[in-house]
Amino acid sequence: MALSRLLLLFMVASEVWNAETRPIDFVCDRESRRDMNTVAEMEAALADCDALKTLPFPIQLPCIKVHKASWERKSAHEKKGDIAASLGALSRSVLVVKTLSQPGCAAILLERLEHTVNNYLLIITHLDIRGSVESPLFSCTPQSTHSLSTVLWTFSRLITGKLEWLMTDLTHGCP
Repeated sequence: MALSRLLLLFMVASEVWNAETRPIDFVCDRESRRDMNTVAEMEAALADCDALKTLPFPIQLPCIKVHKASWERKSAHEKKGDIAASLGALSRSVLVVKTLSQPGCAAILLERLEHTVNNYLLIITHLDIRGSVESPLFSCTPQSTHSLSTVLWTFSRLITGKLEWLMTDLTHGCP
């Protein structure tokens, strides 16, 4: 029963968020960003997934710690690069673990997480922010964990912390 609910939840969540949405809509519409955040649903699905207490391989956590004064001194372009680097590393790490996982509840949840992270990464990379082109850098030394619960919590902190702060910086261009 739990697996069938998880499959149904995954199918609904896999639908394209909004094919007409552009990165500027993401910046200007906080409600769209809230609707896109499906971490709570993934955490609920995780509770129903007995097979996923511990991941067989570690997942790299995104950098979420922020020194407020340093963050405020960064350009929007640097902030975008920081977030994109964290999302990209998380996506690659989830893909590896998903590929090596057994089919079933765990693989479905990891696929959903990968899909969600990639949606955010796609939007962030397509934001039109002027600035010097440089390689995105991590703002911390990335850590890893075998706990999907920790991964979801950290991902949630990234999108409700750094990402929201960047969006606040960019709302000056909203109509």
